[in-house]
Amino acid sequence: MAESEPLLSRVRGGRGRHCGVGSPAFRGALGGPGAEAGWDLCFDQAVVFIEDAIQYRSINHRMDARSMWLYRWYYSDTCQWILSFTIFLILCLAFIETPSSFTSTSDVRYRMAPWNPPCGLTEGIEVLCLLVFVADLSVKSYLVGWVQFWKNLWLLGYLLVLIVSLTDWTVSLSLVCHEPLRIRRLFRPFFLLQNSSMMKKTLKCIRWSLPEMASVVLLLALHLCVFTMLGMLLFAGEKDDGQDRERLTYFRNLPEALTSLLVLLTTANNPDVMVPAYSKNRAYAIFFIIFTLIGSLFLMNLLTAIIYNQFRGYLMKSLQASLFRKRLGTRAAYEVLSSTAEGDGQPRGVGVKPQDLLQVLQKVQMDRTYKQAIMEMVRSHGGSLLSADEFQKIFNELDKRRTKEHPPWPQYQSPFLQSAQFLFGHLYFDYLGNLIVLANLVSICVFLVIDADVVPRNRDDFVLGILNCVFVLYYLVEMLLKVFALGLAGYLSYPSNVFDGLVTIALLVLELSTLAVYRFPHPGWKPEVQGLLSLWDMLRLVNMLIVFRFLRIVPSMKLMAVVASTILDLIKNMRAFGGILVVVYYVFAIIGINLFRGVIVVPPGNGSLAPDNGSVACGSYEQLEYWANNFDDFAAALVTLWNVMVVNNWQVFLDAYRRYSGPWSKIYFVMWWLVSSVIWVNLFLALILENFLHKWDRRSHLQSVSGVLETTYEMSTVELLFRDILEEPAEEELVEKLKRHPHVQLCR
Repeated sequence: MAESEPLLSRVRGGRGRHCGVGSPAFRGALGGPGAEAGWDLCFDQAVVFIEDAIQYRSINHRMDARSMWLYRWYYSDTCQWILSFTIFLILCLAFIETPSSFTSTSDVRYRMAPWNPPCGLTEGIEVLCLLVFVADLSVKSYLVGWVQFWKNLWLLGYLLVLIVSLTDWTVSLSLVCHEPLRIRRLFRPFFLLQNSSMMKKTLKCIRWSLPEMASVVLLLALHLCVFTMLGMLLFAGEKDDGQDRERLTYFRNLPEALTSLLVLLTTANNPDVMVPAYSKNRAYAIFFIIFTLIGSLFLMNLLTAIIYNQFRGYLMKSLQASLFRKRLGTRAAYEVLSSTAEGDGQPRGVGVKPQDLLQVLQKVQMDRTYKQAIMEMVRSHGGSLLSADEFQKIFNELDKRRTKEHPPWPQYQSPFLQSAQFLFGHLYFDYLGNLIVLANLVSICVFLVIDADVVPRNRDDFVLGILNCVFVLYYLVEMLLKVFALGLAGYLSYPSNVFDGLVTIALLVLELSTLAVYRFPHPGWKPEVQGLLSLWDMLRLVNMLIVFRFLRIVPSMKLMAVVASTILDLIKNMRAFGGILVVVYYVFAIIGINLFRGVIVVPPGNGSLAPDNGSVACGSYEQLEYWANNFDDFAAALVTLWNVMVVNNWQVFLDAYRRYSGPWSKIYFVMWWLVSSVIWVNLFLALILENFLHKWDRRSHLQSVSGVLETTYEMSTVELLFRDILEEPAEEELVEKLKRHPHVQLCR
């Protein structure tokens, strides 16, 4: 059906762009086949609206039959998986493209010449990815309509990035891949950004928070400038040797003084920066202490507080908008289905027939547990029509995650087997397993202490080998007994059992391999290392994974349970923040490669500078042997940026790249410090604080109401982490928004 064609029969009069197939006039006009097609169209629209609500998507897209088929196909798991894989693939090209990261080490002293792909290999993969993105943009543009397309800045940016990337790709081929700069590499993270609605929200919140952040950054800059001038005046003379060494080392000129105090702001060079002066006169310590108190302990923490407050407010606004889209989708589904309830002696638009909603739910792509719960609630209403409030309450189940129901235990007829099933399925059997794991860990620690001072070739692993065989045998027997008690499906329904089973199977395979290669342990038994690790070493490493079994005791400790729940929720919902970090790392790594590739060069005739080499300064890049931290390839650049973000010894990188490439290099590293350590880390801290405080308040409220912590439902998404403090949209807002739908009339 063309976009210009009405979605309703003309018998409804007016614009006729909504589903009104329930009216007697409509049924009489269309007859059997036409009425059936109209019913199907209404149901399909309701299905799409409900799926939009589940995924927090906008409903402002084409709603004719052909467009809805394309829309559902586009958001199918297969299509989205292909798109996600394409984004992953084009981002990973940076590891393969020249300069390739395919070397065993990034140390410039030992690194061999890397393998670089022939011209056309990565370019061929890249153009396939770009064509997928072109198709993606075309589908999105068609579905939202061209009027909405020209209003959407993300889609316009998508178009611009594709044009620039394809143009730059053409230039690369015309120059036989010898172009000095590939501009399109800088734009690749945009494909990741535009594909994630939560990342867009996070980026918008960061942009909104920047003005408030800038005010504190200006205070920090003023603080730095004032103390830099004071320091240069204080250490300008030559009154004593300590003062002169302070000037020559840290306050030689304005850039050096600024850099020294900027690094001191992060405490990375404390107390080194004040030692020359302080060693001569203790009064000089006052200058550095006051600077640190004001800068590190006051202004930096004030910046954290501002970022937390502002970002939390803007994040709440963004999540409130997501909740509005969700409620709008369900209300749109109600409006579509409520028209089918007309006639049959009922007033117009009084509600939705439960049987109609059940038919729609059968087609909706959603979690089976949710679907079963919602359908049960619908059936509980019998044959009475569902009002708008009742319709919405049914879909409020989507705001919760139901506790997973485990399969029933196997039924055994023998009393002996029933007793054994009760014994091995009891919680105390888990406690016994935890005690065995504790004994295993204690034995490992004891032998690590005993063997600490023994040369590896003189160690005797006989006793440890025997103990390891015993523990692995117990884990295997425990797994089989649990499968017997719970059944295979019941055993696999517990994530902790799945983890234990995988570790046990891995241990069994490694243990059998070890015995096959090194034979059964005997006095003087010491497996030889073959390659990077021996089978025996691998077995011991995998054995350490069993320590995670102790995490099972966390839920029984209420305070620790809140902390653990906060950590788990952050891990499950870190895609947006992690994606922003990936984008920032990617862009800065590409810029770093273009600026600093090849600038770190080992001095001729000195392939390995020893720490006691008198030709280099103590604590310098060369003396610390930081040669592997460079920007000669993408993987090395990522590690170097990580080391700078941690800010431990980051002054070493500032000094080294100043000497090797010029003083302007400091701008790059300071910008990276601001973006990563100051902004992103504080944003992450804000999310942790808000999540923990919200859970703590919610736990206290539930305990005050019921005396126990409710565990039937738990939050599962970023939107739902803060669901309790979000406001429900007003009825008038939803109706007014639905009236302005660009492609279908929903409210009558």
